[in-house]
Amino acid sequence: MTSLELRQINKNYGAYHALRGIDLSVAQGEFIVMVGPSGCGKSTLLKTIAGLEEISSGQILINGRDVSKQEPGDRGIAMVFQSYALYPHMTVAENMGFGLRMAKRPKAEIEAAVQRAAKILRITDQLEKRPKQLSGGQRQRVAIGRAITRSPDVFLFDEPLSNLDAALRTQMRVELSSLHAELGATMVYVTHDQVEAMTMASRIVVLNQGVIEQVGSPLELYRNPDNLFVAGFLGAPRMNFLGVTVDEVSGRNVTVSAPGLVPVTVDLAEATVLAKGASLTLGVRPENISMVADGAQGGAINGAVRLVEHLGRETILYVDAGNLRTIASESGTGNITVQLSYVAPFAADQNVALKLDANELYLFSPDGGRTISVRKTTLDR
Repeated sequence: MTSLELRQINKNYGAYHALRGIDLSVAQGEFIVMVGPSGCGKSTLLKTIAGLEEISSGQILINGRDVSKQEPGDRGIAMVFQSYALYPHMTVAENMGFGLRMAKRPKAEIEAAVQRAAKILRITDQLEKRPKQLSGGQRQRVAIGRAITRSPDVFLFDEPLSNLDAALRTQMRVELSSLHAELGATMVYVTHDQVEAMTMASRIVVLNQGVIEQVGSPLELYRNPDNLFVAGFLGAPRMNFLGVTVDEVSGRNVTVSAPGLVPVTVDLAEATVLAKGASLTLGVRPENISMVADGAQGGAINGAVRLVEHLGRETILYVDAGNLRTIASESGTGNITVQLSYVAPFAADQNVALKLDANELYLFSPDGGRTISVRKTTLDR
């Protein structure tokens, strides 16, 4: 059953086209996470679903009802904001039951809904406190509890964990995932944090400049991005992109090279019509680069370590590959980034030789950066 459906949603601010023909169907009980760079339209899209922004054209359907012109309170949604938006003079219980009181629900019904939400969120011992007496995580739980009491058709979350410290964000990610599993509710969640997207989503929606670039499960998008933008946006550290030239095409095998890159062969999912001499972009994730045994020569890429990050269980290297042309933008740093799953005693200016995993290479076309028929297997949930 479709819980939320967006049909050709457009949003204009004068001459600025913020959302461009958005189509999306969300099944009952899905946890949808919308990600993208600042200004891509993800928060605007969430606000149009909530009714806080009026769409310029298109339709928004919730459980089959066209709510495009309805007021926010009539849409069957509940929204949790980045700011907790709690009333400081009210107790936790009063804050959580405020929406139901405004809807003039019976007192017994309000009390039962508040108790149920408090039990789910494990804040039953906080109900008589006021917001100033709570920690940041507790305040966010109250804001979520206020949404739960309304029993909405769709929950909307607008970067709700951004104001929390790193440890608390991790804890709240687990709690939100558990909450989703317990309620079986439809949730649409906006974040700029790809870790939140990868760990919580049933499906991820990647937006860029008001357009949906790709929709899919976390591992599907990570393993099989449709284009260079999605490949570069998902993954930390981000994918390396190298400018290469086609040396040879033989059936599904394409051999590419570049100054500073020993020829490597990419196995495509199907035969290609690529021509010898064509310019492409080669992509390889940092975790799919290893070190050659002698550490100084003989690799697909030879270079010098510019910076080392020791992260305890892993080591991140930023390698200057000399003449090799890396494609730097928001999707890269300008160096070759290597992620080693062990503690490695490398130092700045040390010469290294890098080996690329031939089974984990991607090719992107120069025209729009579309992925060229590279399909990776994935053990998806």
